Amino acid sequence: MPFFISMNPHNTKASKNEKNPTGNQTARSALRPAGPKKDPRFIIVTGGVCSSLGKGIAMSSIGAILKASGLKVFVQKLDPYLNVDPGTMSPFQHGEVFVTDDGAETDLDLGHYERFIDEPMSKLSSMTTGKIYTDVLAKERKGDFLGGTIQVVPHITDAIKNAIKNAASESNADIMMVEIGGTVGDIEGEPFLEAVRQLRSDLETGHLYHVHLTLLPYLKGSKELKTKPTQLSVRELRRIGLQPDMILARADYKIPKELLDKISKFCDVSRDAVIPAQTVGSIYDVPLNFQKYNIASIIGNKLGFDDLKPDMSEWEKGHKRHEESVGKEPVPIALVGKYTHLEDAYLSVIESIKSAAAHNGRKAEIVWIDSEKLDQKDEETWANLKRCAGMVVPGGFGLRGIEGKIAAANYARTNKVPYLGLCLGSQILAIEFARSVLNDPQITSEEFDEESKIPNSKYLVHFLPGQHKDRAKGGTLRLGAYECKLKKGSKAYKAYDELGAIGADDMISERHRHRYEFNNEFRSDLEKKGLIFSGSWPESNLMEIVEVEDHPFMIGSQFHPEFKSRPHRPHPLFYGMMKAAIG
Repeated sequence: MPFFISMNPHNTKASKNEKNPTGNQTARSALRPAGPKKDPRFIIVTGGVCSSLGKGIAMSSIGAILKASGLKVFVQKLDPYLNVDPGTMSPFQHGEVFVTDDGAETDLDLGHYERFIDEPMSKLSSMTTGKIYTDVLAKERKGDFLGGTIQVVPHITDAIKNAIKNAASESNADIMMVEIGGTVGDIEGEPFLEAVRQLRSDLETGHLYHVHLTLLPYLKGSKELKTKPTQLSVRELRRIGLQPDMILARADYKIPKELLDKISKFCDVSRDAVIPAQTVGSIYDVPLNFQKYNIASIIGNKLGFDDLKPDMSEWEKGHKRHEESVGKEPVPIALVGKYTHLEDAYLSVIESIKSAAAHNGRKAEIVWIDSEKLDQKDEETWANLKRCAGMVVPGGFGLRGIEGKIAAANYARTNKVPYLGLCLGSQILAIEFARSVLNDPQITSEEFDEESKIPNSKYLVHFLPGQHKDRAKGGTLRLGAYECKLKKGSKAYKAYDELGAIGADDMISERHRHRYEFNNEFRSDLEKKGLIFSGSWPESNLMEIVEVEDHPFMIGSQFHPEFKSRPHRPHPLFYGMMKAAIG
């Protein structure tokens, strides 16, 4: 129920581009509590009763409110699973992998944080049980503990506390927000909760604030919401030694005042800090809904700030845009992929499409297209694709569903349907184009030739230098932000220029997550046939953007523009695709 380390030797990070509105605003506010400069306050967010309540959205909304109050906010996600990071996890299990500027492969909640708070996250923003144990055991092997017995308490809990404090210090934040993944009561989450209990004791009074998000289930038989699961969740926190300062009560129905009163009394939380978190129609409504209950003042006063008065005008504008799009005919946009049964696998792509539609005065209808069914010539799937006004082919790995995506790209090119390819989707665009204009159906990617049966000369897309199929998978991709030089006169240049998103020397900065690149040996022949290489990495002439010349909008980017899209500021490529789709 949601609310609505690169190891590549080529990794030269992008310079900051102050003109680029697709980047993040990092201006620091002068508003701080009295005391030493580095004296951050901490907000801990936990979840109770069940998972998927929307902790990420809730915490991001609080962060957006506090940032709108003039505070610098930084966010960290603590995930209890044993993986070092989510980079090698299946999208079916974990949803998308969100990539930061510095190349961290992180939980999808970091996408919520960046979209709402509009501050760049980093490697400091993501910590897992696997990473904590890896670091502690590495120190043990070096002899840093002088032969002592390594235990969960104090060694693991100290490492968790140090990770939180280090992120607060390095980010120079006024407010350090920390989300603990999972649900209170999970075995694997116990060390994190114990670390928070210790942290509260370590800090001065008024330096830590605990927000607990819980579910109020609705019983259709008796037609009522129940508070007992919330009470039991808080009781579990108390067993650990934690008492929440605020409770966000999640429900799909309006919560009666008497139930909020009851939660306050039974959970020993101030009545004004029991906030209803009812399901709303738009993400823009979540921060606005929270601030109706003066959440900024409630938290600010407890943490030693003066009465905070957030400027919510940007969120109000977003709400207005959403309301104005209601009633207009939705724009059907095909999302062609292989994880179509799980929206979280393409979460940032979906939010980018929605933002682009809203800023074009419309609402998007996401039409899920299973690329495997396209390859199987499924009539219903093809009919759904053909009714769409635009098409997005997102990133992915592996051979499954590839020919269906190539067929979709062929349909988009030959029928002048606006197309945006992301990472793999850009390679699909180029392969389809090359097969057609060069009349060579063998042209492919080295990734798709799993049994090495095709001559290397047919690889339009091949491994980056230093990459190979036997290389370890974790953290070895080309990751993070790199510069891209745009070609003047191209559709890509026009799209960025329209939103004022081009920096000095026609440069932009975008985030990457890939291990394959375009084979420049094909470049000359394809350019002669009408494929424009409209963006490249200047250090090695690595292709970053391709587009079809004689087409209203058919662009592919080797990077992932969805990671830079914001609710208040759409990404130029998504905006351009949507504008072309509307016509």
